[in-house]
Amino acid sequence: MSANLPLPENARLSTQLVHGGTLRSQFMETSEAIYMTSGYVYGSADEAESAFANDGSRYVYSRYANPTVAMFEERLRLIEGAEVCRATASGMAAVFAALACQLKVGDRLVASRALFGSCLHIVSNILPRYGVKTELVDGRDLDAWRRRLVEPVKAVFLETPSNPRLELVDLQAVAELTHRAGGLLVVDNVFATPLLQKPLALGADVVVYSATKHIDGQGRSLGGAILCSNSFNKDFLAQFLRHTGPALSPFNAWLLVKGLETLSLRVQQHCRNAAEVAAFLDRHPKVERALYPGLESHPQYELARRQMAAGGNLVAFITAGGKPGAFRFQNALRIVKISNNLGDAKSLITHPATTTHQRLSAEEKEALGIDPGLVRLSVGLEDPADVIEDLDRALAAI
Repeated sequence: MSANLPLPENARLSTQLVHGGTLRSQFMETSEAIYMTSGYVYGSADEAESAFANDGSRYVYSRYANPTVAMFEERLRLIEGAEVCRATASGMAAVFAALACQLKVGDRLVASRALFGSCLHIVSNILPRYGVKTELVDGRDLDAWRRRLVEPVKAVFLETPSNPRLELVDLQAVAELTHRAGGLLVVDNVFATPLLQKPLALGADVVVYSATKHIDGQGRSLGGAILCSNSFNKDFLAQFLRHTGPALSPFNAWLLVKGLETLSLRVQQHCRNAAEVAAFLDRHPKVERALYPGLESHPQYELARRQMAAGGNLVAFITAGGKPGAFRFQNALRIVKISNNLGDAKSLITHPATTTHQRLSAEEKEALGIDPGLVRLSVGLEDPADVIEDLDRALAAI
């Protein structure tokens, strides 16, 4: 029995990342088990009837809950410091569920303009079809937030740092404005990871992740997560997830559980490598501008120091020569791979204007600062000297 005792309440972060939420079967396995099952059996009809009372004491169907998924949820809940974590099949499923579960016809949603392409599509196109009034704001501008949040609001949605230009939003200030307007603040924290930024501690109500990124960290699995209060889960989220079915596969949940074991080690090294790479790019003659929250040249450097533990592993920069220059540069890379994913052990690069934000109009791209020469680099776990040499060699192709 002692093998399944909960962790001490004062267990530190690295210990929680390895042991948090572990639920061993009667076989007392060392590694977390994969409960690859869609359903569960009952000893009697009476037991089945009792299970469907939905009191949470019994697994009924893996669309609702699953032991492996529950281990991932509990481990991430512990490190985020949330009351509840609910896993989803992807990061976008988490974003949509966190918003759609609480919004209805006539409700007002205010969001930062600098969003990942699919998030922007949900805010600007999908939710308005269902009668939700949505408004976009420059997330960097607190006065703009104040003007938009004078009137009542149901929800506010933002990502910080943003995709792809790594713009920051003052979480504490926007949380206060949101609550004053009667709304709930939903934060996409994927670029910062649960280790570098704590939105709930800064006043946010809901945090969402694409676990596909740093939490998996090796390009193997899709997954998402929503972290919130007990009341938000009970009043909005639980029934939405139960009946719409964006369930995380138990196998993917197992991969994400194992990813959490090494998350702290990987993120620390990611940040060290990215800081070196960003400093190199910041002074390179064929880079018009480097954007990294850990650089003093970043326009929101002081805000980054205030609400982030480190700069993260994403670096955005504008290459000389516009789109042709950016393409020649990418095509000359040998170690860094062209991919629209991020947070991987491998260094990955993408050209937002033609990939993640391709479907935006020229005017929308200009408003978001998505320059034809802009590239987004996710710095991996290779030796940073090799990555820098690869970048230097490729920049020479411009």
